[in-house]
Amino acid sequence: MSKPVVYVVIHSLWGHIKTVAESVVEGLEAEGVEAKLFRVKETLPEDVLGKMYASTFDSIPVLEPQDLVKADGFIFGFGTRFGAAPAQVKAFWDATGGLWATQALAGKYGGVFTSTGTQHGGQEITISSFISHYVHHGVLFVPLGYGTPLISGVDEVFGGGPWGAGTLSDGNGSRQVSQREKDIAKYQGESFAKTIKKTFH
Repeated sequence: MSKPVVYVVIHSLWGHIKTVAESVVEGLEAEGVEAKLFRVKETLPEDVLGKMYASTFDSIPVLEPQDLVKADGFIFGFGTRFGAAPAQVKAFWDATGGLWATQALAGKYGGVFTSTGTQHGGQEITISSFISHYVHHGVLFVPLGYGTPLISGVDEVFGGGPWGAGTLSDGNGSRQVSQREKDIAKYQGESFAKTIKKTFH
């Protein structure tokens, strides 16, 4: 029997989301799912990216919106922009009108993870506002839930919660992804894989 195929699709400015994505991929593969890492197309000009000290991660292939149909599920990861997905991710989904018209993605599985500059920078609202894309396409949202004790407790500052994995970058990107955040992301991949395998034939 063939393996379920899950795309992990990111937009990463400084690399925090890329690091989280790698742990998500690790978790997916640990549960026997074929995971593929992609990025959305960058829409900012190079001079602007340079002023932001941003990386483009050219080694990660760009996913075209119409290619979402090739996956059994997908997990999107991106940093917040005022409690919502950044313009690059919005542009990607704005180009899925043809898929929406035919409901080509209906019944597929979707998850989300994010990054914020501060502990109260809006991780839950960023993910919840993104879910409307899944709803209109008939994609089944798979939350992280409370299946791991890693997202509970106040012994340290960390990103992530029942909506999905996450990390905190600080406003200048100086804080790096913690081991706990990596472990939460890996769990999200494992949990997502277990869910999708329940109905995959």
